[in-house]
Order: sequence, then structure tokens, then C-alpha cells
Amino acid sequence: MNWVILQNEAQPLPLASQADAEGLVAIGGKLTSVRLKEAYSKGIYPWYDEESPILWWSPDPRMVLFPEELHIPKSMRPLLHKKAFRITLNAAFEDVIRKCAETARPDQDGTWILDEIISAYVQWHREGFVHSFEAWLDEELVGGFYGVNIGKVFYGESMFASVPNASKYAFIRGVQWMQEQGVELIDCQMETDHLKRFGAVSIDREVFIQQVDRLVSSQNAIPSEIRDLP
Repeated sequence: MNWVILQNEAQPLPLASQADAEGLVAIGGKLTSVRLKEAYSKGIYPWYDEESPILWWSPDPRMVLFPEELHIPKSMRPLLHKKAFRITLNAAFEDVIRKCAETARPDQDGTWILDEIISAYVQWHREGFVHSFEAWLDEELVGGFYGVNIGKVFYGESMFASVPNASKYAFIRGVQWMQEQGVELIDCQMETDHLKRFGAVSIDREVFIQQVDRLVSSQNAIPSEIRDLP
């Protein structure tokens, strides 16, 4: 199948199964909250750069983490034992997404977290669908990650760290806490060796979509208020 061009906001996104061989589903449209919720509920997400229109993707296979299968690397266990960082939820969302945008990636030229993305996700955060997990050291924000929650699915987007292990620590504690809240599936999008070390696995897109269909109709598992994680 081939991707489609979105002519207007009333035109629905195709099913993820209609993506081309690279996982591209559609081109165009706007990053409204309604469109974003439709996309993530169908297993589709936006990813593009400043020189292209909005591109909507659903890769096959899909990397996911089942929270109960989280693997804690041996090097992280002493840090968790001594509670090396304080972890919060939703305490500094805009700071987290901007720091993620500023973080240089060895496999990327520039950032995909454009101002347009930041504005859209800040608004969606205010509506209770996007959340940040922060790692603090001596009251300084030193790491964290953010993502989308619909039903019992958390769609991870990006992370950053300004001191070693801060984002890893936040991710581990965040996953543990999300499991307690009822999250059953964490979408990691593309396969990476980094996420494999935490227990993430690649599954067929068809299986991923079946899981998403089953889980997104539930009440959102993650609250919108600010809180400290135990």
C-alpha cells in the first residue's frame, strides 16, 4: 500500500497497515490535539524535520517494552538502592521537552522536536495526554523523558540527561511506577540497542496494533497533576 496526502483535518488517517515499506502512512495535516489522539490511537506518530511537511509513521516491526519485563542493568542497581535522584511526574514538562530537543544525537543531524512539535505537545500536556518524568539532583533538573498516555499505553517520545545515568534512572523508576498505575504497554517506536538493554523487544506491527486497540479505550492510566514518585 502507499501513503496518502491529508487534504484537510476532516480526512481520517489511514490504518497503520496501509503504510509503505518504510512505515510512512500519511503526509500533511496539522498537529491538533484531535489529530494527535487519532494518530496515537491507531499506532501512528509524527516524525519529520524542518525541511519536510508533517510525516506520519507506523514502522514494522515495532519496539515495545512490557513493564513487567523491565530489565534493570546491574550498573543501575546501586543508584536505585541509594535513591541517587529524586523523580517527579509533570513537574517541568516544557523544560524536559526543550532539553530533549537540544540534546545532540549521534545518529541525527539536528532535531525532529521542532518548535511546532513543542507547541503542540505542550498544549496536549495541558489537556492531560502528554507527561514528563524528571530526575533531580540537588534541586537541579538533570534528566528525564516524556511521552503520550492513552488508555493503558504509554508512547515514549524522547529523553535527555545532563549528568550520567539520570535519564536511565528516571526511565526505570517511571516504568516501575507506570506498571503500578496499570500501564500494560510502552511503545518505544524504533529498535535501538539502548532500549534492548532494558528489556524492550521488537514485535510485528500487526501484533502491536492489536495490543493498542485493546488498551486505548481504557481510562488514561497516568494522572495530569504534578507529583513526586516514591
